[in-house]
Amino acid sequence: MGQFFRDRLRRLRDRLVSSPRFQRLAAAHPLTRAAARKRARSMLDLCAGFVYSQVLLACVRLKLLELLLEQPRTVEQVAEKLELSQDAAARLLDAAASLGLVERRGKGRFGLGELGAALIGNKAALSLVAHQPMLYADLADPVGLLRGDESAEPRLADYWPYSAAENPAALSAEEVAPYSALMAASQPLVAQELLDVYPVRRHKKLLDVGGGEGAFLIAAAARAPRLQLMLFDLPAVVERARARLEEAGLAKRTTFFSGNFLTDPLPKGADVITLIRIVHDHDDASALELLRNVRRALPRDGTLLIIEAMSGVEGAEPLDAYYGFYTLAMGRGEPRTLAELQKLAKKAGFSRFRLLSNPMPIVASILLAKPDPDYHGP
Repeated sequence: MGQFFRDRLRRLRDRLVSSPRFQRLAAAHPLTRAAARKRARSMLDLCAGFVYSQVLLACVRLKLLELLLEQPRTVEQVAEKLELSQDAAARLLDAAASLGLVERRGKGRFGLGELGAALIGNKAALSLVAHQPMLYADLADPVGLLRGDESAEPRLADYWPYSAAENPAALSAEEVAPYSALMAASQPLVAQELLDVYPVRRHKKLLDVGGGEGAFLIAAAARAPRLQLMLFDLPAVVERARARLEEAGLAKRTTFFSGNFLTDPLPKGADVITLIRIVHDHDDASALELLRNVRRALPRDGTLLIIEAMSGVEGAEPLDAYYGFYTLAMGRGEPRTLAELQKLAKKAGFSRFRLLSNPMPIVASILLAKPDPDYHGP
């Protein structure tokens, strides 16, 4: 009965708020004016969001933020440095200022805004911004994407070739290079979220499954000098990781394994295994097989850490929109709630779950799981 009345009240609210007359009255009345203006601003952000992202992309591609980090500059100086007309430079600066990326400093000069200053110090975020045009192109016809229109040319699916390859382990060095480089560049964002709240130094050996070029292992090694490292990924990716870890002076401390983590057994010996931005790239059947593979590789007292953006996390709700459509364009995977991840992991032989509290869940959330001692599955 309670649900019936709640639904009825919501229907009444919907009819009221959707009424143009009510909207005009709410905007004019002193008691509701602030809420009406806030709602109007939210609607503007939804309608203009794509333009905002394109302004940001232009700032990143033109290196406007780096230019203003050096010193505040006038429109004329910016136009000359960026090889733009003064009108174009003024439009870009005005747009960036409205978004908080730059700010007016007086005497006709522009400097970094608060958001711009935060962004310029985050190279990982800059790499992700530069990556977005492929997603924008795939979203040009969102209805066609939702309906699986075969006439569309999926740029993201081609960018992540393992998502559609029948034999991912056979991918060449050229095929894995673009996405491997992006993951390595953006990995510090996620690595910091885990390493700031979880003491990896308590473990003896860490296996990073789908570890890419080893960026996370490099970060973990700096926090835990005695930690032994293991990396598992596709053969061509492992060769890139070997070169990066050798350059970092960690090759002798790292054992490398190559294969397909969905079909090949994972190496044993690690007391902690990490899956960083891996599970949400796969459908439920593949994710379950991966988790079962991890369970078989862990000792009874081992630890699994799943680090990725999770659906429904307080403070990170917009990620449902972003990752929902990103994985759709990619051709596989989906964002999952904590409960959905736990259900999959429990089916794979894990229990005693704990969601770690980390500073920026909008970057990633962290789920800790332990092997279920009573599990006797496949």
